[in-house]
Amino acid sequence: MTEAHDMQVVQVDDVEAVEVVPGIIRRRLAITEHARGWVYDFAPGTEWPEVDVHEAEERYYVVSGEFIDRGQRLGPGSYVVFAPGSSHQPRTETGARMLGISITG
Repeated sequence: MTEAHDMQVVQVDDVEAVEVVPGIIRRRLAITEHARGWVYDFAPGTEWPEVDVHEAEERYYVVSGEFIDRGQRLGPGSYVVFAPGSSHQPRTETGARMLGISITG
């Protein structure tokens, strides 16, 4: 990671990959007092293990593959914003990667 007092740069695929559950890998990206970032890679046929309830605003961008979230098929280029108090449980049939940002303050 390259870091200056006002900028952080990482190569996503160089960030430590942690298995959340079999078939779902998380990479935690830079965290600030305002937001935190992450990348999730879902293998084909996987689903987030529980309903994800958001205390704060959360956003994600579909980088590749296709997610099915709240009954909608979301392909590459889809940008999804969840309001505080909302919930979802994404899954994929094809495998997919998402880049997310959780707003913290």
